Amino acid sequence: MMQRLIVTGGCGFIGSNFILHMIKKYPSYKIVNVDNLTYSGNLNNLNEIEKDEMYSFVKENICSPKMANIIQERDIVINFAAESHVDNSIKDSSAFIETNVLGTYNLLETARKNMAKLFVQISTDEVYGSLNFDGRSSKETDSLNPSSPYSASKAAAEMICLGNIKTFKQPIIITRSSNNFGPYQFPEKVLPLFVTNILEGKKLPLYGDGKNIRDWIYVKDNCDAIDFIIHNGLLGEIYNICGKNELNNLNLTKQVLKQMGVGKEFIEYVKDRPGHDLRYSLDCSKINSLGWYPKTNFQESLKETIIWYRNNSHWWRPLK
Repeated sequence: MMQRLIVTGGCGFIGSNFILHMIKKYPSYKIVNVDNLTYSGNLNNLNEIEKDEMYSFVKENICSPKMANIIQERDIVINFAAESHVDNSIKDSSAFIETNVLGTYNLLETARKNMAKLFVQISTDEVYGSLNFDGRSSKETDSLNPSSPYSASKAAAEMICLGNIKTFKQPIIITRSSNNFGPYQFPEKVLPLFVTNILEGKKLPLYGDGKNIRDWIYVKDNCDAIDFIIHNGLLGEIYNICGKNELNNLNLTKQVLKQMGVGKEFIEYVKDRPGHDLRYSLDCSKINSLGWYPKTNFQESLKETIIWYRNNSHWWRPLK
């Protein structure tokens, strides 16, 4: 029996990379991409497969009751659809509540009533809140302590998932990944912003003193991990997905500058973001115990990412 995947937010950064990963690895899977094409959704991300008979696109809002006509019995639903830019959530959180909370709720209820085989909620390490510089990493059993309207909306979506797991025994898995980078990332995010700014001869706006630490994972590794969890994860569980590449923002910036052959004069220190978390770090021993580890080297992945943006200015210039 043919397996159908319903990928919401499939025209976004991680969603489009996931679709490309899955359609190449599983040619017998039918992939339905559902995206409302908001500002960060881009159909051009999937030009290479748009005519593939196992791929189809549906323009729809995940809050719409029309999702009941899309999700079918035995489907696997992977929910990438989200508003995700923290700065935007600070300016106005309404879209984040609508999409990340109400949209997830609508998808969950539709998947439950239509007897979907599995629902995978794509979340973030930001739900844990800020860690100190003490070397400790967040575990799946830790309490959630979000610091921004964005991370609060993602934590709320997770709570609805957990409620459905306990009340309805709904087949759900939650993933929490660290900061993704790679091709097709909207240039409002730090790495594509910095790379494209250098290509345009512009300064790199670095928040505060640049000491805030993030763990970085190549988007292709995250997609591989989600694929692994769909096929090997346990229902009702939460899995951290990390790259084990912790860097403070200043060192990350210096690595970009070095790889692109420019100097520190490109750095422009700017006023820090309100509620800016000091450090994110994930303990990934749970998914590691199942046999998954990241496959790529950070330096090589960063190099590949920079090359991609150099070679695809036709993709990012209109977005800036």
